[in-house]
Amino acid sequence: MSERDKILRYYRSSGDAELAAKLLDLAEATLKNRKYKVSEILDPYGQSIAETITAHYERLTMEAWGGYAGAERVKVAFVDSDFLDYASSLDFALAVIVIKWDSRYSRLTHRDVLGALTGLGIKREVLGDIIMAGEECYVVADDSMAAYIVQNLAEIGQASVSAAFASFDDIPAKEEKVKEIRATVASLRLDAIAAAGYGMSRTRMADDIVAAKVKINWQEAKSPSQAVKVGDVISMRGRGRVEVVEIPGQTKKGRYSILLRRFI
Repeated sequence: MSERDKILRYYRSSGDAELAAKLLDLAEATLKNRKYKVSEILDPYGQSIAETITAHYERLTMEAWGGYAGAERVKVAFVDSDFLDYASSLDFALAVIVIKWDSRYSRLTHRDVLGALTGLGIKREVLGDIIMAGEECYVVADDSMAAYIVQNLAEIGQASVSAAFASFDDIPAKEEKVKEIRATVASLRLDAIAAAGYGMSRTRMADDIVAAKVKINWQEAKSPSQAVKVGDVISMRGRGRVEVVEIPGQTKKGRYSILLRRFI
């Protein structure tokens, strides 16, 4: 069985064979032309697929860029090892847009901005990080769609906005509020741990998981009973993400002690 078939077989079971196949095509094209190929914008799970592919092919290395250091959503470049001396010239084809509004009349959130962009018909895979900064925000996007965004984004909700090209150097340091949560749960099921992290009832959380509002490690959650372990990242639409930091052990009553870190 070829390396390609092994990788596709592995990701087929999780429903990610289509993305794996796209990335494999780029990797194999890189080795054929002995230069480099750049992906669409990937979330961290997509990046992990790219890393798996890189590890299975000799001569293949990987670079990533999302417009600024620490970006969550990035493009990856598969690079032939013979081309590494030229890696500094890689073109990731990204642009950054600054969006401004009058904060006296409107308070916009990350969710509002993302909703307005997708409302223009823009697919998520051409959008990178959205960095909120007071009465403006910075959006990293594939440069093929950047001009369309600048020309067409005039409103977000009821707020009038202006959009213009900016420099990557203008992007402010990403600020996230972090809250540590210590709790005990009856089991290490997703619904129990996510409910503790988001301050919700387990029943309501289970309903939200079934409604496909929750992801674990950037993949849609399979079921409320899905097992969770240290290092897993749970994200919920419009509610930020929760990282499982520690599971020290069980209490005398058989419950699990957990330490979570919530990013808002």
